[in-house]
Amino acid sequence: MHIAYGSVTVVRDVGFDLPAGGALCLVGENGAGKSTVLRCVTGLVEPSTGSVRVFGASPDGTAVFWRRVAATVEQPSWYAGLTVREHVELVRLAGGGDPADGRVDELLTVLGLSDLGDGTPDRLSSGERQRLLLAAALARPVDLLVLDEPEQRLDAAIRPVVAGLLGDHLAGGGSLLMASHDPVFVAAFDCPVLRLHSDAPTPDEPSRTGSPVPDGRG
Repeated sequence: MHIAYGSVTVVRDVGFDLPAGGALCLVGENGAGKSTVLRCVTGLVEPSTGSVRVFGASPDGTAVFWRRVAATVEQPSWYAGLTVREHVELVRLAGGGDPADGRVDELLTVLGLSDLGDGTPDRLSSGERQRLLLAAALARPVDLLVLDEPEQRLDAAIRPVVAGLLGDHLAGGGSLLMASHDPVFVAAFDCPVLRLHSDAPTPDEPSRTGSPVPDGRG
């Protein structure tokens, strides 16, 4: 897969497979194209050459696709007038769950948002908004999580908590594709790592070039 904006190459020769129930982390310096790759996987960016297939098909942005995928690759839009808790409840309800079944309470508690549940997102700090974004991503069952630096703006004490939640997702058979700058956070998953550079990727694990796409369930 090759991605360019005009004459500027952002991603060159990146390819990987992510099996169902597996995890893969993209690492590299700022500007290496990690976020761009995640955006390609979720269908928000078209590759210049090559192809992306998720669940055996091109990511098409339909409701059917997004029912199986939760992503944090775009700036979130919060609904005016909805509280922190109501945002997470809305996602839970839209995903076919019961907002009163305890999952929302669990997420708000472990992510340290319980006391902030009746406030609105605009009153949160940047780290609190990141925790809300993760709570929303985890509020409904999905096959694939695509997370752009989930540890970003989080205190050191909350990062292991988030890693545990993502580990629960994997233990339940879900897949995880993420970008990260924190080697300690990445190490918690004991998963393959693909290091991107501005010129070309260098896998830290055995080569994952070949098929340029995640397949199966992610």
